[in-house]
Amino acid sequence: MNVFGIGLPEMALIFVIALLVFGPKKLPEIGRTLGKTLKSFQAASNEFQEEIKKETDKIEKSVTMQARLEESEAEKAEKVEVEEANAETSSTEA
Repeated sequence: MNVFGIGLPEMALIFVIALLVFGPKKLPEIGRTLGKTLKSFQAASNEFQEEIKKETDKIEKSVTMQARLEESEAEKAEKVEVEEANAETSSTEA
């Protein structure tokens, strides 16, 4: 088991030290407070990650749309050039 880079032996040592420092009566209260704090931190972290993902998705869609628009404009410009070249060829032959 590995939480925050801390293995089971390290967690046991931390628990024993906390038990000695705070005592058995205060330890459950500290555990609850720590649990609530970690849960709150995790919720904020998840919210932040979701917001970042939404923003990157928006940027990705915008870039994709811009690329398609530029591609479409290039195709239109190419068609106009071909039509103009055909018109010049037709007028030269006549």
